Amino acid sequence: MRNRGVEDVCIVACDGLKGLPDTIAEIWPLAAVQLCVVRLVRASLRHASTAHWSQITKALRQVYTAPTIDAAEQRFAEFDQAWGTMYPAIIRLWRSNWEQVSP
Repeated sequence: MRNRGVEDVCIVACDGLKGLPDTIAEIWPLAAVQLCVVRLVRASLRHASTAHWSQITKALRQVYTAPTIDAAEQRFAEFDQAWGTMYPAIIRLWRSNWEQVSP
């Protein structure tokens, strides 16, 4: 993008490609890097039974649409209490990507 004339970037939405956030930070240090929430939710559903998809997506929507980071963390804690025992892989996925989800 830089080679094509883009001089400054405010926000970059990534799809989870390894190394992309680091590369963006190197080229545009002030840019906020955010993981695409749609891809994260889809990745989460791969770890869940289809019978629970609607409940999980509703609960996760409460996390990523929260008005503040504190509210998002609280809603994620509630999600963890409700689903963490049944689907610990979803909890690990969100925790490992939290820095790219929370901007």
